[in-house]
Amino acid sequence: MTRSLKILTFQASALVAATLMMVTVAEKAKAAPPAAAVQIANFTFKNPVVTVTPGTTVTWTNADDIPHTVVSKDGLFRSKVLDSGDRFSFTFAKPGQFGYFCSIHPHMTGMVIVKA
Repeated sequence: MTRSLKILTFQASALVAATLMMVTVAEKAKAAPPAAAVQIANFTFKNPVVTVTPGTTVTWTNADDIPHTVVSKDGLFRSKVLDSGDRFSFTFAKPGQFGYFCSIHPHMTGMVIVKA
């Protein structure tokens, strides 16, 4: 193989590798799931009604100084007891309305609305 053919082969290989890396980075950026957040404070869910699309992960963070939970009314998800600073996340796959509450303080309620 001549020197110029080796250089040309190397350049073509480098171009293919660079293109594959760009496609991989673009796919990862496109595939990043959306997210939504709900804060727990003063015995309430701040932003208690959240509207998202399927595939969205909702994260609840306990910013209160006492424990709380996040429990769906239909049994779809249930957090452990969340101490101050603890988080609980759930990814909503299908459209629907998903009510939730704190099992320790049942007057605390909220809803996640998933729209296609």
